Amino acid sequence: MDRNQRGRDIRTVDDVLRLLDGLFAPEADRWTSGAASWWDGFYADRDKPVPFFVAKPDENLVGYLDQGLIAEGGRALDLGCGPGRNALQLAARGFEVDGVDLSPTAVAWAEERAHASGIRARFHCGDIFALARTQLPGPYDLVYDSGCFHHLPPHRRISYLALLDQVLAPGGHFALTCFAAGGVGCELPDAELYRGSGLQGGLAYTADELRWIFGELGVVELRRMRDEPDASPRFGEDFLWTALFRRGAGA
Repeated sequence: MDRNQRGRDIRTVDDVLRLLDGLFAPEADRWTSGAASWWDGFYADRDKPVPFFVAKPDENLVGYLDQGLIAEGGRALDLGCGPGRNALQLAARGFEVDGVDLSPTAVAWAEERAHASGIRARFHCGDIFALARTQLPGPYDLVYDSGCFHHLPPHRRISYLALLDQVLAPGGHFALTCFAAGGVGCELPDAELYRGSGLQGGLAYTADELRWIFGELGVVELRRMRDEPDASPRFGEDFLWTALFRRGAGA
């Protein structure tokens, strides 16, 4: 008898992860390829007062580069790149950049910004967990994530860590901005999220939780993002964490 006729669908870790994906309500799913239409709707109106729609790089990213915490050049992967503001900053600083987003609308906007600025970066539309197996296997000297990780449900942290293990070069850096507990985001325990079938807009983390989750990487810096005034050339909101990690050279 065919396994699907009997409902026996679980054999691998990926099967388990897909099963857990399905426990969330469709409108709460913002991390699989089927979420592209939700994000397209989000990015459709470019005049919405969304803080990160601005064409400014994150203040922490500029700081890492200016202070020499990250060496300029090399290969960079921008996860959930949106309209490309950080990908273009990295490309302008000498990186060979691949930006990835689920939303065709966001990717088109990023490509428009790249064309207008004359900066070269590659943008890809799709699920990074799938693309890393085919088009974007790495290694990357820098993996940058500004606002993607906090939209993942707890079980997809497994996928995320496996992704970093695959694509991040030995000695490479991983940089993250995400919702900070006490600022913005859902602070319910992981188990409660499955009972409610939603992420309530994104998960908030404490500094200790981030150190624990990414415990295989060395912490270079972990702090709240600096709040930047409207006139600043950098983006900054203090409801976010900024974190820079480094993979061991022998990893």
